[in-house]
Amino acid sequence: MKRYCPALLLVLVMILAASCNGSGGSQTAPGIVHFVPNSHAFWSDPSNWTTSLGPAYADITLASSNFVPCRGGPFALCYYSGPSSGAEDLSCTLTSDGNYANCQCFDIPYGVYFVDINAILNHAVYEETVAQCGADGSLCATLNSAPVCANVNQKNLIPGSSVYSTFSFDCIPENGLGVTNCSNAPYAGCMTAPCFKTDQAGIVKCSCPVFNGPYQVGQNEQACTLGDDLVWSAAYAPGATPTATPAAVAADARAAAPGAVPSPGTCLPDAPGGLGCPLYVPGITVLPPDSGVDCTKVCEEYHSCLQPKGAQAGFTCDATLCTDECNDRDLVSIACSGLAGCNISEIVKAETAAQCSCCASQLCECDPSVKTNKAIFELDQQQRDRGIEPQCDINATLCGQG
Repeated sequence: MKRYCPALLLVLVMILAASCNGSGGSQTAPGIVHFVPNSHAFWSDPSNWTTSLGPAYADITLASSNFVPCRGGPFALCYYSGPSSGAEDLSCTLTSDGNYANCQCFDIPYGVYFVDINAILNHAVYEETVAQCGADGSLCATLNSAPVCANVNQKNLIPGSSVYSTFSFDCIPENGLGVTNCSNAPYAGCMTAPCFKTDQAGIVKCSCPVFNGPYQVGQNEQACTLGDDLVWSAAYAPGATPTATPAAVAADARAAAPGAVPSPGTCLPDAPGGLGCPLYVPGITVLPPDSGVDCTKVCEEYHSCLQPKGAQAGFTCDATLCTDECNDRDLVSIACSGLAGCNISEIVKAETAAQCSCCASQLCECDPSVKTNKAIFELDQQQRDRGIEPQCDINATLCGQG
């Protein structure tokens, strides 16, 4: 199960959030709604800023708790967006008026993600989230407890778009983390920006507002100026400093993370990187006696949530999600199809209580259907074919049947 080091996560998160943008081309696509209310002047007015350092679209993080954790999808990952070079085109191009940037970002079908409470581009949702979570987000440390999570998962945060830029540790194990501090210059603040499907598999285009100020790029030793009307998808965390994050220290992200990045005091079920809880260990991982978890409800949630072809999505997603890597996002899309629209509250409750990932069916001894077992068997083999060790090969659970 991959879990990575967030040593500079805060900056990273910010960057990631900012990194998520795109709408391809040098001009803003007509009719795009960027904010609610859809007024650049409203959001730029200091009386409506979410922090004293800038507006919501500046993607500013002041404390780790600013990142509220969510589970669902799809969502965009723009952490690496900016340059036009690289194995995939993740360019971030300024519009002709300079107010927005069109960026290409990774399309993540399902998983655990984080939203910077200071960067919610729907004012009513921002106010509702602050009312429930506190101004710093500290009252919403559990998955999907923040109101903004439901808006992202239900695809109604920004009208006209069904995918939004957030922060996630997906793809970081394969692509790395880092921090480069940059002085005042334009950058794309993509957290919660609207994103749109493209013809390229695994890539979405996000249309992100641009802010002029100090910022951090989420990789080490990068050029702050890209040229050719390109800008970084970035964010700003005051006081962030560059920190090396070799794979060797990726195992305990929570211990290494700086204060203003996702670094909850406990592991999060199903999260990638070092923030994730471990997989189920037969004979060791159990529900605490006082957990209050109703295993009958857990199994009902597994059995009732179906994919379009009839497989039970909770089982197939568990078999694939917690071992996924950036090269099998298409498999996760298949495995977790339909799950975002289902009630999995008791499943999340069970995994949170037992502090394990993709494990509720094992905890409650829920049995998949014949069709589901076949789907699990096929997904496991497809992960193996891509050099990924599925959960079946790690703990001998969720192996399916051919």
